[in-house]
Amino acid sequence: MIITRGIMTRVHNPPKDLVPPHVQKLVPYKPGKPPAELQKELGIEEFINLASNENSLGPPQTVLAAIQEASQRIHRYPEVGGLKLRQALAERYNVKLENVAIGSGSESILANTIRAFLHGDDEVITADGTFIGFYVLVNAQGIKLHKIPLKNYRFDLDAIANAINERTKVVYLCNPNNPTGTIFDREEFETFMNRVPEHVLVILDEAYYEFTKGDQDFPNSMQYRLDNVLTLRTFSKAYGMAGVRVGYGLGHEMLIDYINRIKLPFEPSVMAQAAAYAALQDKEYMDRTLENNQVGMEYLEKNLDRLGIKRVNSWANFILIELGSEEKVASTNDALLRKGIAIRPLTAFGLATCMRITVGIPQENEKLVAALEEIFAN
Repeated sequence: MIITRGIMTRVHNPPKDLVPPHVQKLVPYKPGKPPAELQKELGIEEFINLASNENSLGPPQTVLAAIQEASQRIHRYPEVGGLKLRQALAERYNVKLENVAIGSGSESILANTIRAFLHGDDEVITADGTFIGFYVLVNAQGIKLHKIPLKNYRFDLDAIANAINERTKVVYLCNPNNPTGTIFDREEFETFMNRVPEHVLVILDEAYYEFTKGDQDFPNSMQYRLDNVLTLRTFSKAYGMAGVRVGYGLGHEMLIDYINRIKLPFEPSVMAQAAAYAALQDKEYMDRTLENNQVGMEYLEKNLDRLGIKRVNSWANFILIELGSEEKVASTNDALLRKGIAIRPLTAFGLATCMRITVGIPQENEKLVAALEEIFAN
């Protein structure tokens, strides 16, 4: 490279060996087209997004007010320890401040956990057909990843336990699982944890925890308080704050200490911390969210059954449907897009014959069902 009067001129490409082999193998995440672009391309006036498991109710007014107030302080860095939000979370879950980590989405804490605890010949186990962001984070560190097939769209905890060896450092479980919406129950979880050696850290991603609504079969990880379990939760889903990016981790103070040593010092942002604190206090919004999800889920289940479309029972704010072939998924997705509805085909998750549909508000759910009715009639 030659630099002349402040201008860099490339005379050859940077050496490829600058990039580690495991990074060269990574496949970039390919999001769908932005709704505005699809509207213009397809000539659609109205567009609804049922692809990303967002809260279709929109953001809480209390959060908007908190963001507006906090915006007066954006010329200042956030308080490094995030003490106000962490203390509120500690009180909510009856733990110490030292048991709480916060980050720009739970995925940020997941990334910091991988960086803090994995190295060299360590190995990781999870399922094939779970949160694809986890695969990317592990592969980006060059760590060996074992993926165990789902069993009836559920984590096969027995097979995962059988796969643990002396090099296994981390097991990642997502409950309810994204993208299937399924859960493993208390008995399965307790049996599994009795087989997990002390040297293995279990990351329990409970991003959709709120939607389980206290189901007695759901193994709420915070009722166990196990030293080798790190719980991840988020404000992106039930709290209606996907665009704000705030998540949190709950675990033994030793785990949290090392995660906090890795994290960027000024995340989440001033406005994100204020928004999350406000959201925690807004019980009315959470009640509306859970009611909307329950009513919407029942409506979708009833109509999918009526249309003869195979579905999987869900404990989250989305529902997985099985169409039998990748071609049928592609054609259905294309037909829905042309009707102004985005859903999520699941090829990237290893479930090429399936698609995932977010539960929307009533008019969105009705528009979806009417579109499916027309598509499958043809």
